[in-house]
Amino acid sequence: MTFHLRFWLNGQEVRTEVEPDETLLWVLRERLNMTGTKVGCEAGDCGACTVLLDGRPVTSCLLLAPKAHGRHVVTIEGLGSPAKLHPLQQAFITYGALQCGFCGPGMLLSAAALLTQNPHPTEREVREAIAGNLCRCTGYQKIVQAILAVSRGEVP
Repeated sequence: MTFHLRFWLNGQEVRTEVEPDETLLWVLRERLNMTGTKVGCEAGDCGACTVLLDGRPVTSCLLLAPKAHGRHVVTIEGLGSPAKLHPLQQAFITYGALQCGFCGPGMLLSAAALLTQNPHPTEREVREAIAGNLCRCTGYQKIVQAILAVSRGEVP
């Protein structure tokens, strides 16, 4: 039994048919070619699959695709563009906040959600906001510095 899914993906209306047990992660990557959303643990623990659902970070590996019906989803492809990076993307580059890049999409989207809700977070609030995103390369310090720099308007 298929479900007729309609939602807004990075500002564009999308319509597709999905099975009721398909995850949003699978639909994004396999049906809609949004491969910036990474497949990690598939258990909601690593944050590699984080997307924004109505402005809030969610682990798309745990969210059944029909739950996105009528809602707004933002993936890393919708955060900025190669021609015009989002300030967080520029800050992550400037501060060397990414190494392998696997955690980057989820980390950036979690940070974007934080700064939308709280434009001037403390370091503790930044660390809490990204706590669901695991990074095995950087040790988080440069990531936190980059996010705080954006909150202070210090990104070139």
